Amino acid sequence: MKCHELAEHLSRERPDLPPIEIARLCLILLNADEGGEQLADPEKRMAAWQHASFRFDAATDQYGAVVDELDQLFGDEPIQFQPDQLWTLLRAVKVQSQMLELYTDQMALA
Repeated sequence: MKCHELAEHLSRERPDLPPIEIARLCLILLNADEGGEQLADPEKRMAAWQHASFRFDAATDQYGAVVDELDQLFGDEPIQFQPDQLWTLLRAVKVQSQMLELYTDQMALA
């Protein structure tokens, strides 16, 4: 299945989604299913969509939490790193790599 075909299916199934969300879903779904053959089946497409949505929601929640932690870590005060702050930075890198993996379907370095 090609991107424009998948976009047409998704637009028909969910006419409430804006074009940017359709494009984002196409990218994530096609990366998850190399070739897109399974996405032609409506049941498999819906299962892939639910799986991708779950992963995206989880990564987004983690990303929001890490952003809050980083905001607290890097306030207006001078920075003096402590070991627990380094763990916060490592978590931030890991969460960012998860977001990139959703869009590229390649393991990130973190």
